Amino acid sequence: MENLQLYLAIVSGVALLLFLIMKWKLNAFLSLLFASIWVGLLGGLNTDEIIDSIAKGMGDTLAFVATIVGLGAIFGAILEHSGGAQALARYLLKKGGESKSRLALLSTGFIVSIPVFFDVGIIILMPLVKALAKKSNRHVLYYGLPLLTGLGITHSFIPPTPGPVAVADILQVDLGYAIVVGALVGIPVALFCGLIMTKFLVPDTPDGELEIATETTDQALDEGLVRTIFWVLGLPICLILLGSFLNTMAREGLIASSVFVDVAAFIGHPFVSLLLATFLALYFLGVKKGLGKEALFKLSNDSLAPAGSIILITGAGGVLKTVMINTGIGDIIAQGMLNTSFSVLLLAYLVTVLVRIMQGSATVAMLTGAGIVAAVLPGMDLNMLEKTFIMMAIASGSIVMSHVNDSGFWLVNRILGQSVQQTLRSWTIQSSLISVTSFILVLIAYQFV
Repeated sequence: MENLQLYLAIVSGVALLLFLIMKWKLNAFLSLLFASIWVGLLGGLNTDEIIDSIAKGMGDTLAFVATIVGLGAIFGAILEHSGGAQALARYLLKKGGESKSRLALLSTGFIVSIPVFFDVGIIILMPLVKALAKKSNRHVLYYGLPLLTGLGITHSFIPPTPGPVAVADILQVDLGYAIVVGALVGIPVALFCGLIMTKFLVPDTPDGELEIATETTDQALDEGLVRTIFWVLGLPICLILLGSFLNTMAREGLIASSVFVDVAAFIGHPFVSLLLATFLALYFLGVKKGLGKEALFKLSNDSLAPAGSIILITGAGGVLKTVMINTGIGDIIAQGMLNTSFSVLLLAYLVTVLVRIMQGSATVAMLTGAGIVAAVLPGMDLNMLEKTFIMMAIASGSIVMSHVNDSGFWLVNRILGQSVQQTLRSWTIQSSLISVTSFILVLIAYQFV
């Protein structure tokens, strides 16, 4: 009877979350908090335990995530303002030529989405897509879909973008593992879905209604800026990977702990590596490009406004996780899964898919999936690589079926100038292909862990 009540708590909690977001149009932060309290009450927690769960869940999650998201937001704003994203795209187009322009745009989206939000990446790079479409007399989707694929995959799979960082923190996945596995999953999926599958979704005729683009592909190429973009973007990732690698080696006893290992681990911590990269970006992409102190101050301040919303929603996702752990729901689900052949990987994917399709937000879907799965993990004996693949299953589910309840769907629809039906036949199908393909790859790879 008690088990039935706990199952009812989790099912009704997810239903309440979807109802508040979809029917009442309530902010995701408030909806997650309400759903968490409901799960706690129905799951048998007293009022003091619920309050403690809210404080602990919010505090534990934001202790890590808030710093990363804040630094990433400033970093991304500097990259956007400097014109670095467009310069990177033009550089890759020049090196690859028109024959490899789709690969260049896919690569640009993949790289740019590391520090820049998905929506922002669309806004700053789509003028280049329109210019290429007019110049080559092709449909805008011929170039637009590869770019969207690159942006979407990195946004869901690879830290330090906010969603993957939050999921990694909730599941206690090392960011070094997350970056490596995310790239190993994301790159082949991006190439397959972005270059091959998109050809079946693009109309043969040119887009006659395409507006004149404001960006041209013939602008002077600042190769110095491109080199700066590469090393400033690559620095934090390399430092995180090095610190994670040495930490793992020392923890497993393969190398001795030393001052060098400690220093590398310190510099390679996401807090320090991203802080260093942000300062370098402020100087080389800001000061060196003629931005004054007041302009940099305003740019940094303005960039934190959208970050604040993401931080609070992420914290509320941590609350949901903590409440479910404290009710004991996770232990019951884990025990039930051990007695059946149902996979935690499949649970992670299906829960995330359900929430994503129903309410539209990839971030909320990732946090809900991670919260439910995190409650199950303590009852299972999983190593770091196994937990990383579970994180990738959640990432796969978060990108599925972008449609009319997703703000990204409407942004793509408006900027590309397509009808709703055209967007459903292109980006909605493409996002679902990315989801299914990546999950199949994760499922296969998980069997060998």
